[in-house]
Amino acid sequence: MNTGTLVASLIMAAVVALIIAILIGAMLRGWRRRAERQAELIGTLPSLPDTVGSATVAPTKGLYIGSTLVPNWNDRVAASDLGFRAKAVLTRYPEGIMVQRTGAGPIWIPEDAITAIRAEKSLAGKALTHEGILAIRWRLPSGVEIDTGFRADDRREYSRWLPEEVA
Repeated sequence: MNTGTLVASLIMAAVVALIIAILIGAMLRGWRRRAERQAELIGTLPSLPDTVGSATVAPTKGLYIGSTLVPNWNDRVAASDLGFRAKAVLTRYPEGIMVQRTGAGPIWIPEDAITAIRAEKSLAGKALTHEGILAIRWRLPSGVEIDTGFRADDRREYSRWLPEEVA
């Protein structure tokens, strides 16, 4: 390879690296702005209770998909640590639902805030070919409704979470 070709290749590599860095910076800036806009809308999340009764639905291992603003299945919540996927364990108590996430804080969903629990094909930018996401719709203390998504390791466990169908 001659010197001219080498210099041109290095310049081209530097330009591509610069463009990639600018795009990543723009994406991060957009995520931060979304979180700032949503912070007021979301408000504070419900605090964890001091004590809870015994579990009404045994712990279910899986993946916390994220939370979205109702009614848009792909309008991911970026505020209040709700926007990041993480391994999680979902447990239901008489007082509410606990989502214990690995690498992130737990989410407490009070029983009186839950409006629906259903199986979905898509949520938070994650789309499946079958109803493989457990979506919990609940109302935040600020009055905003969100859907919190969870994909269980074993989807047969959804039958314990979904309401009984009326015949």
